[in-house]
Amino acid sequence: MSLPQPVPPSWKDLGKSSNDLLSKDFPFTSTALEVKTKTPSGVVFKVGGSQDNKSGLIASDIETKYTHKPYGFTYTQGWTTSNLLKSQFELENSFAKGLKIDLNTTLQPDKGSKSAVLNAAFKQSGFHTRAALDVYRGPTFTADTVVGRDGFLVGAEAAYNVTDGKVSRYAAAVGYNAADYAVTIHGLNNFKTFTASYYHRVNSDVEAGAKAVYDSKVTHGGVALEVGGKTVLDRVSGASLKAKINSVGVVALGYTQTIRPGVKGSFGLALDTQKFNDVTPNVGPMHKVGASFTFES
Repeated sequence: MSLPQPVPPSWKDLGKSSNDLLSKDFPFTSTALEVKTKTPSGVVFKVGGSQDNKSGLIASDIETKYTHKPYGFTYTQGWTTSNLLKSQFELENSFAKGLKIDLNTTLQPDKGSKSAVLNAAFKQSGFHTRAALDVYRGPTFTADTVVGRDGFLVGAEAAYNVTDGKVSRYAAAVGYNAADYAVTIHGLNNFKTFTASYYHRVNSDVEAGAKAVYDSKVTHGGVALEVGGKTVLDRVSGASLKAKINSVGVVALGYTQTIRPGVKGSFGLALDTQKFNDVTPNVGPMHKVGASFTFES
């Protein structure tokens, strides 16, 4: 008798452990601030802003999120400083167990631009599939599916342009997830870009990962490689240190710590080891530094 299979990750989450390790908590491109509060009735308010360290431009947004758990309903409304109105309606496990339906819309009144994407996801033991209909672009219908058994994962994605009557994009992936490591290989952009990622939880305090990317249009036969790791310095304060280096010699460091309950700070530094003393005109130093602070109550 075979054991029940766990629900596999969605298509977008294949290789997520490695991607998160190499991309999150490295705030060296901007300085950011985020404030989250939650009312007794469960309404969540979030205000965030960031300043790009290169251009100096400031972007921010305000977001309200309401969840009604008995009906599996969630409504999120956002407004950005670029006058973009964002709305999301979600229904989860309302019509069937494992089924989630959501509608994402945007409206920019001053430019007259708008978008609407209807999404559906269904997950069961050993199976996870999603579908999306972009109403105004195409319209374009996108579907992806991931099946898993005994840790082995196989997934595929395809996009169909209804107006043109043809498949506009397709991709596939294979992987293996174990308790302490994961390996994933993607064939993306109509099999013109290939990625391989690896993640290993060495122990409860140390993680390591790597990602290789081959793009037939960009790298001209070369492979872009990135390797990184994370170590927990102090579990009480939530202090952790991350480091990574890529194949063009850029070293990045990220330090995160809970300053006090509800307050988290992250600090990032990127050094171009091939251009330690270079200053590019109209751009400035090649090295980058940034920070991010989150207040939550």
